[in-house]
Amino acid sequence: MPRRLNLPDSASVATPAPDGKLFAPSAARNVGAIAALLKNLAPVGNALEIASGTGQHVVHFAQTLPQVTWQPTEIDPIRRASIAAYLVEADLPNVLPPVELDATAAGWGVLHKGQNLITLCNLLHLVSEDEARTLVSEAAQALAPDGLLMIYGPFKRGDVLVSDGDKSFDDSLRAQDPEIGYKSDATVVEWGESFGLTSLNLHEMPANNLALLWQKPS
Repeated sequence: MPRRLNLPDSASVATPAPDGKLFAPSAARNVGAIAALLKNLAPVGNALEIASGTGQHVVHFAQTLPQVTWQPTEIDPIRRASIAAYLVEADLPNVLPPVELDATAAGWGVLHKGQNLITLCNLLHLVSEDEARTLVSEAAQALAPDGLLMIYGPFKRGDVLVSDGDKSFDDSLRAQDPEIGYKSDATVVEWGESFGLTSLNLHEMPANNLALLWQKPS
C-alpha cells in the first residue's frame, strides 16, 4: 500500500506469524467470500493483485483459481517478505514472486499490460481521491480486452455511510489525514466508466463491504 503515516491501528492490522509471515485477521475473515466471487467470474490467464498485503489473499486465490497465474504486488518491503514466506509454505505453481508496485503512482499500467484480471482489496479508503482515481485509470490501461477489474472494500453508498461502525472508522481515518477516507461507490464506478471500462453488477459482501466490477471491452 502507499506510504501513509499515523493511520489508526485498525486501518491495516497485521501481526507477526512464524517463518517471516504476517497475519491479518481481516484478510482471514474476508478471503473466502472474495475467492468465491472470483471463482464465479471464472477468469483465465494472468491476474495482477494490487496491494497484496500479507500474502494471505493471493495464496487462497491461487488455490481457488488454479487456471490463473497470479502476480502479487506490494509497496511495503516487510509485507513483500511476508508474501514470499506464504508462497514458500504453499508451494503453488501459479503464483509469481511478489514485486514492488505503488499503484497510486502514474505510469504502471503500461508496464503491466495484458492482465485478464486485476484485484484490489481494502485500499481505496486509505488513499486520497486523486490517488484512487489514478489507480483506476492505470488499472484500465493494464487490462487486456475482456479483462476484469475487481475492487473490494468499504464504500459509501452514494454519499451515505451505512453503519455506525463505518462512520466511526471513516472519522478516524479523516482525523489522521483529511485526504483519505471512504469513497462513494457511485463515484468510483463512474471513474472506471470514464476510463473506458464497462461496469458490471456490484456485489454486497460481508461486513458492509462491496465488490465493484468492471470489464474492458473486447
